[in-house]
Amino acid sequence: MNPNGLPIEKDSLILQRASTSRLSGDWNEDDFDALADGDIVGRIFKVNAAPIGMPPWMWAIAFWHHEDRSPTHGYAATREAAMTAFAKSWRRE
Repeated sequence: MNPNGLPIEKDSLILQRASTSRLSGDWNEDDFDALADGDIVGRIFKVNAAPIGMPPWMWAIAFWHHEDRSPTHGYAATREAAMTAFAKSWRRE
């Protein structure tokens, strides 16, 4: 159940600032953890130095959640596009 008492969809994802999820370290405003059922299952962040020709936002599914998901990481032009790509891979679409 979510805080409002409503059931949480099995594959629902929540984006949370890294500074909230990971108490150690210095996290900037563009660093997020992706959570499913309360567990950190991946990360979406703005890279400091993207490879030449790549967009600035990176997403990655945590190694221990790769299973049969593909791709497991990628780049996107916006945070929203990175969230969409992450969700698509997470849900095996």
